[in-house]
Amino acid sequence: MKPVFAFLLLAAAAGLALWVWQAYRRFAERSRGADQRLASAMTQAINTAKPQAAEDLARMTQQKLLYEAASKAGEAGEAVLSIQLYARLLARYPDSALGTQARAAVEAQKKKLVKP
Repeated sequence: MKPVFAFLLLAAAAGLALWVWQAYRRFAERSRGADQRLASAMTQAINTAKPQAAEDLARMTQQKLLYEAASKAGEAGEAVLSIQLYARLLARYPDSALGTQARAAVEAQKKKLVKP
């Protein structure tokens, strides 16, 4: 009876060890899968953020150039050209951060045109 009991105890221990090993293996696979999904998502986020940031920088640079050109034209006494450049800035970038300044500058340039 002792050998049968020992054999059953050994078989139970081996079964338990097999179950723990398989559970660990499944956990490790899930963990690797989660890590791969996270790495993929991070790579995708980084790759989509870089072009957007570069595009935003290019737009802001163009806005600043238009604004500066319009203000220089206004300072040089070319009110019509200045108004045209401000209008182009507002037409291309209606929600620009420089929009309120450009609108105020257009009003100032229009006042210069009215005066003799």
